[in-house]
Parts: sequence; structure tokens; C-alpha cells
Amino acid sequence: MLEGFYRVWRMMSVNMQSMKMLKTVAVAVLVTSFVAAPLTGFSAEKKKLKPYTLTTCVVSGDKLGEMAPPYVYEYKDREIKFCCKDCVKDFNKNPAKYLKKIEAAEKLAKKEAKK
Repeated sequence: MLEGFYRVWRMMSVNMQSMKMLKTVAVAVLVTSFVAAPLTGFSAEKKKLKPYTLTTCVVSGDKLGEMAPPYVYEYKDREIKFCCKDCVKDFNKNPAKYLKKIEAAEKLAKKEAKK
């Protein structure tokens, strides 16, 4: 009987050691991930977006900032400002149409600036 008890006690002590080791490894992995997580943002290259130079919403034509601060949206390599989030939905239905409008307005503004 004592021999059976000793065998059970030895198995439990081995399991306890394994649990302690597992706990130590889990804590080390968590600490490493928390330390490394912010550093991954520094290694990523920030994209340089082409700024939105217009003073009006490309979808509605409303002046930006009249109702609320403009909603800034990133589309491919451009920054586009809208008067509200609803205009983003309309923009996403046909972005090529609105990008042409933006480019035409930017060209017109450059021509006027040269005069």
C-alpha cells in the first residue's frame, strides 16, 4: 500500500514540475509578445499619402468643416476628405468617377495659382 502511495505521489510531483515549467514558458511568451508588439509598428514603413487639397466634399460639394469636422478617408495612395461618413459609401460605389473630379479640380487650382 505504501508503495502505491509513493508511486502516485511521485507522478503528482512530476506533473507539478511540468505545470511549473509550462507556466514559466507561457509567462515568458506573453511578456515577449507584449514587449515586441509596439516595436513592430516602428519597423513598418508609413505610407506617404497624397494630401486632399480641395475645400469641398467631392461627393456632395458641401464645404468641409461646416457641419462637423471632415471625415478623412484613405483610398489607395490618397487622402480624401468628406463632409460625412455617408459620402464615403457613395464614393466607394464609383471611386473612379470621384477621383477624376478630384484630379480635374486640382489641375484647375494649379492653373489658377500660376496666373
